[in-house]
Amino acid sequence: MTMKEGDIVARRSYGCDLIFRVTRLNDSSQTAELVGEDMRLIADAPFDDLVLIDSSEHKMRREQSKEKEDYSFRLFRQDYQLLRMKREYTATSHFKKETSFFELPGKILHIDGDPLYLSKCLEMYKRLGVPVYGLYMKESEIPENIIKLVNNVRPDILVITGHDAYIKHKGEKKDLQCYRNSRYFVRAVKEVRSVFPNLDHMVIFAGACQSHFESLIRAGANFASSPARINIHMLDPVFIVSKIALTSFTDHVNVWDALRNTLTGEDGLGGVETKGILRTGMPMKENEEYSE
Repeated sequence: MTMKEGDIVARRSYGCDLIFRVTRLNDSSQTAELVGEDMRLIADAPFDDLVLIDSSEHKMRREQSKEKEDYSFRLFRQDYQLLRMKREYTATSHFKKETSFFELPGKILHIDGDPLYLSKCLEMYKRLGVPVYGLYMKESEIPENIIKLVNNVRPDILVITGHDAYIKHKGEKKDLQCYRNSRYFVRAVKEVRSVFPNLDHMVIFAGACQSHFESLIRAGANFASSPARINIHMLDPVFIVSKIALTSFTDHVNVWDALRNTLTGEDGLGGVETKGILRTGMPMKENEEYSE
């Protein structure tokens, strides 16, 4: 089988359960480096374990994935509309006044180790109506650059994600060094918490597929992956932090409320109760916008 970088493949040994992009070929070892098309997973596989996925099957799998994404989006919008009605009820003195109001959601800095994932995440943020500044950066480079980026962007919420994986042959799951990129995510979170120690003054999501959840939470992340060391969907961080960005600062987001609209759920994601970011103001003058 002839392969090239960018090809879409699946692994025979895993029953072709997930599809991957080929990012690197190593002819000397006859192995390929792969990244998940929808799951934030990076893996190596021998050439003879790979199956090329043709365009028709790729399209079918993408349509199936999009159905799941759209379902989570609809659930998210339903929750948001209920919260907005509650805020409108409060802002208009229980509907006693004809008052137009505006909303200032939390601003997100999303740093991603995969440019294609980042592009898809930015599209979803736009659909959800959440302000975001997105940046592609290799996972290993994030810790050294994170403070400068945070100081430049001044976000309310920070997402540190990309690819990760637990490497079984290196040791036990409790060992942080047995993961491809968890140690970089942990270092980055610690850097931010050294400057912004309060979990409500800088909300952080960190991690990717199979990441060392406990270390990320101990480092100071509000939400992280992956408690059961499973793969997470590329859009899961978006749904979690958007929930926080669009929740009033007078309310708290409990963990289940944040997870219920994700595609992976509590086995792949977890966190701590976190204060919302959004603020409501008035009056809203015609033809005026309140955004950066």
